[in-house]
Order: sequence, then structure tokens, then C-alpha cells
Amino acid sequence: MDMKNMREFMGWLYYQYLLITGIYVLEPWEQSIFNTLLFTMVAMVIYTSCVFVPIHEIMILTPY
Repeated sequence: MDMKNMREFMGWLYYQYLLITGIYVLEPWEQSIFNTLLFTMVAMVIYTSCVFVPIHEIMILTPY
């Protein structure tokens, strides 16, 4: 896949994201706030999963 096709594909994915979430109707500053909040929540979920899930897996997998 060359760079032009990759850029078009990424643009298409971003367009799909705008349509699915419905934020294409928002003002640009509202889109920025929405994207920031969404990114922050996803980052917190990933961080929490990386920190706490292994602890619980160890507790489950170790015998009493």
C-alpha cells in the first residue's frame, strides 16, 4: 500500500469516526473538547488495565 492510498484510507477512517459518533455537526472547538475527553477516557482505561489486571490475574492463578 503506497502513501497516497494510506492517506486516503486514514481520511476515510476519520470520516467514518465523525459520522458514527455524530460529531461532524459540532463546531471545531466542540470537536476538540469531545476528542480530548474521549482520548483521556480511553487512556485511563488502558492504564488501569495495564496496572490492575495483572495483579488480579496473579491472585487468581496462584494456589492458596
